Amino acid sequence: MELNQFFKHMNATSQKMRRISAWFLVSLLLLSKGFAGDKIISNADLADQILQDKRLDQVEAMALSLLNGFSAGSSYREIWIRDFNTFINGSLRVHRPAEVRDMLLLFFKIQGQDGNVPDGAVNSDQANVGYQYRYSDLAPGWAAHKNTVETDQESSLIQAVSKYVAATGDRGILAEKVGGTTVLDRMESALNYVRANRWSDRFGLVTGATTIDWGDVQPETGWGVAINDHTKWAIDIYDNAMFLMAVNEFIALAPKDHPSKTDWKKIAGALKKNVRKHLWDARAEKYIPHLYLNGSPFPAEFDEREILYTGGTACAILAGLNGKKEIAAINRQFVAAAANEPHATIGMTVYPPYPLKEYPNMAPYHYQNGGDWTWFGGRMIQALTANGLVEPAYQELSPMLDRVLKNNGFFEWYDVKTGKPSGSGNFRGSAGVLFDAIEQLRAWARIHAKSKPSALGAGTHSQ
Repeated sequence: MELNQFFKHMNATSQKMRRISAWFLVSLLLLSKGFAGDKIISNADLADQILQDKRLDQVEAMALSLLNGFSAGSSYREIWIRDFNTFINGSLRVHRPAEVRDMLLLFFKIQGQDGNVPDGAVNSDQANVGYQYRYSDLAPGWAAHKNTVETDQESSLIQAVSKYVAATGDRGILAEKVGGTTVLDRMESALNYVRANRWSDRFGLVTGATTIDWGDVQPETGWGVAINDHTKWAIDIYDNAMFLMAVNEFIALAPKDHPSKTDWKKIAGALKKNVRKHLWDARAEKYIPHLYLNGSPFPAEFDEREILYTGGTACAILAGLNGKKEIAAINRQFVAAAANEPHATIGMTVYPPYPLKEYPNMAPYHYQNGGDWTWFGGRMIQALTANGLVEPAYQELSPMLDRVLKNNGFFEWYDVKTGKPSGSGNFRGSAGVLFDAIEQLRAWARIHAKSKPSALGAGTHSQ
């Protein structure tokens, strides 16, 4: 069938079939051109190209300049642990390790007695937003809050500690006592909180409220960040991937003689098995959005499984839940989805977005419902690079670098229809993931380059 006849046929079909056909066509075109996983140039040539790319120098320098603080960004007063976890490596380039250490210890000081970890901490005199604040005698002058719809706070703190120890070699933080309890024991307490309060024995998986992928807002209108009478409990890939990474990192940090009542290696193995069994759709080569525990918030005629979740999927790859062949297939879907919108990258949160009728608390293409977030797109770049898909990683990073330079900043999210930058104008999570992605690509390139990196301008900030 000729291309014009093909499109005439598409126009005559339903909207659903047009979307599916478009995705398939784009995927085929990308495959024919070598995108999304197929290598078309040598490692040496690709390495030289990466090391000669001055945009990497510029964006990394801009990132480190922004990471002079710990709040989430210019629109946020709070230090958010889910954000801090993603820019802690860059922070350690800018701040003394002791300063970063203190920020980590702050979250253990405001940890709940049951092990739960709050989302954010803010100076008490600035605690005037709609959150339900809590206070700790261990952290005078600070107020904390927790978006209870999420289940990533505990995992984020453990991951952040792991990154700190890896970067500094400071294992002493694990023995540091906070309120009479060591940090290592508090980390295990955080894991136990999830197992005791956010766990499905039936499925052997982490639970949380229904949100969009990694988001923190429920479908119903109102204060969507807190559990309420309308909450529909569900299981998703993001929470489980984050928890699996946290468990594995706790295992790696804990001494062999650390006393524990829980066999965390067994938990990690079962978790990986259950994710693959209940959340991975092998035929569609993607993760299902939700597995519902007390009913879905959406009408029966709404097929949520058509929606592609990108952020949680990127975290799943980072957690080691997919093989290289699956990762390449996932990436092709990301690229195909982005090709449907004029200003999208693989950081587009979900595609297609939830209709307003089904998700009245967040309009389509707004914020977490189809906005484009480098904060998660950058993690996919890291996942691709870590799994040897360096060429698509570098290609798909390129538009993210370009828009940072074009807009002279790290915006929180972008409108995929217009390209308009939105949200916080200085979002440290975006800067942090791009910093990590650049460092990771350069580390690979220095190994594979034909010429010595020093002759190619490997970047003034690279180690």
